[in-house]
Amino acid sequence: MPPLKTAFIGCGGIARAHAGVLANLKERVQMVAFCDIVRERAQGFCDDFTQGTGLVFTDSAHMLDDLKLDLAYICLPPFAHTNEVELAAARGAHIFIEKPIALNMDLARRMVAAVERAGVKSQVGFVLRFGEAVEAAKRALTSGEAGPPGLMVAKYMTNSLHSPWWRDKSRSGGQVVEQIIHIYDLARFFLGEPTVVYAGMDNIFHRDFADYTIEDVAAAVVHFDSGAWATISSTNGAIPNQWLVSFEVIAKNRTMRFDDANNAAFHHTDSSWPRTTTIKSDRPMMLAQALDLLDAIDGGGQTRTPISEGAKSLALVLAVAESAATGTPAHLERV
Repeated sequence: MPPLKTAFIGCGGIARAHAGVLANLKERVQMVAFCDIVRERAQGFCDDFTQGTGLVFTDSAHMLDDLKLDLAYICLPPFAHTNEVELAAARGAHIFIEKPIALNMDLARRMVAAVERAGVKSQVGFVLRFGEAVEAAKRALTSGEAGPPGLMVAKYMTNSLHSPWWRDKSRSGGQVVEQIIHIYDLARFFLGEPTVVYAGMDNIFHRDFADYTIEDVAAAVVHFDSGAWATISSTNGAIPNQWLVSFEVIAKNRTMRFDDANNAAFHHTDSSWPRTTTIKSDRPMMLAQALDLLDAIDGGGQTRTPISEGAKSLALVLAVAESAATGTPAHLERV
């Protein structure tokens, strides 16, 4: 099978990380075009990843009309998502899209419908699902070996101003929507579909920054249709430029303590003697994610994180924001 003709829509930092992965998969992927509203950024990608032989665009609709693409990597900030998914899918291109896929459910549902209508493969950038320890926990929960899950406790702590758009709630949706969605997605991955959210959030540490309109502390309690509960807390007021992420999943037969998505200790609580399984890995999760998408395209199967999963996890974090804004529980409907 010839390499998939692939284009990037959005040429920022996360796009560069993905392009770096694809650059080592030349037998399966051929990067042919790059699009960004800042032409110099797209040209930089073209020079770095195709030695200047690719094509450069500043309008994604024109690029999708002009080229017959097999795969589109959509790496735009959330406020910039418009009709890229719909246009790419209608032209038969498979789709990778970074999270969050949108800032409202109307657009998210249109994206899902477009992908399903076209029959193309899709993948959302929930890279933590590809950690080796996360995979092992999912297997233990799915097989029943771990027993039914009851509780997830998670925290995400950092301290960075990031880009101006990130700290603007109208453009990012806030820290929970744009960043902590990774953890809420893992909660869905482990525990099932959420039914109700109780949440609060505030800006405690950045009130003197005129352009900082998002929360920098948040806490939520989430109930799932499996009967399990999750508590998820987050802050952008901890140690500067460090990202401290840890979580625990407690099931009937396992207490699973994660240092990160690749490394965890599984305590076997169904054993009459102390026993612990330790998982230590340095798996490149972004590579595993890319291979999952390429294998689905080649083999006709499903990706681990199709765009419908992006819509469901978006609905959850929007419910967190809603509960925090109203001071009342937010109930979720099936997406």
